[in-house]
Amino acid sequence: MYKDLIDKIKEYQTIVIARHIGVDPDALCSQLALRDTIKLNYPDKKVLAIGTGSAKFLSIGKLDKNEKVDNALLIVCDTPDLKRVDSAVVDDFSCTIKIDHHPFVEKFCQYEYIDDSATSTCEIIMRIIEENGLQCNSEISELLYLGLASDSNRFLFNTCTSNTFRLVADFMEKYPFDLTKAYEKLYYRPLSEVRLEGYIALNMKVTENQLGYIIIDDTVINEFGVDSASAGNMINNFNYIKELLVWVTITEDKKNNQYRVSIRSRGPEINRVAERHHGGGHKYASGVKAKSLEDALLLIEDLDKELSFYQQKGEII
Repeated sequence: MYKDLIDKIKEYQTIVIARHIGVDPDALCSQLALRDTIKLNYPDKKVLAIGTGSAKFLSIGKLDKNEKVDNALLIVCDTPDLKRVDSAVVDDFSCTIKIDHHPFVEKFCQYEYIDDSATSTCEIIMRIIEENGLQCNSEISELLYLGLASDSNRFLFNTCTSNTFRLVADFMEKYPFDLTKAYEKLYYRPLSEVRLEGYIALNMKVTENQLGYIIIDDTVINEFGVDSASAGNMINNFNYIKELLVWVTITEDKKNNQYRVSIRSRGPEINRVAERHHGGGHKYASGVKAKSLEDALLLIEDLDKELSFYQQKGEII
């Protein structure tokens, strides 16, 4: 299935690997693991993993400095639409490839490898390595595990199948790493974030349609000494609350003059609602970058209305 991908990697001497803005572990780990896999198997090639970093994920791995390249291959990981590509201008490259597990939004690369049944882009890269007999090592195996574990919420989502567990077991057996130390890279966090989580639990509003939401403005961010990504990063910590079907964090991002909206669901498919508000994502995990608090609150109204319909009909339109 991935022969054309490998042929293109062999063809180009210079390869740049990008991913989506607002980096998360799957996006970061997939691009770093792919970079290191290509370097391991084709050591004569120049391979750069580029994008805006995050202090939260510094322990996972280091990105490369972006630089002007000629006659290069671009591989974009974990990104369904052109507007979310970080630090790369797609038209500047001689050849472009997308590797992604999100539902299809738009075609913006010449070659696109999309599997929206996969847990993560890291899982797809594991299959690329396995099916093409590429060399791997423990460091790459750890990166791929972290991305997969993060995007599946530690194997809790239905995208995890028996094939997923077999693939992970195979990599852990062939390329072992310290699982405890690996998880520390994902889940170590400062006390300020734990206190913010308590604030969210105490102040979340819940509608009669089982929609939970909270607004984290710049005042709250400064009070707890966190950044604008913190609330969204902990949204999966509110899974399995009896009174919630859908829950949302709305966080002011003063630096970029926007509001980060993270949405999770325990049943209703919410990505279509997110798309109507210029966002998107997976059926049960989506996000929106709202231009104003008013726009974010319109999304809340839309979600609550659709949840009312879901309660009656069992689906969201």
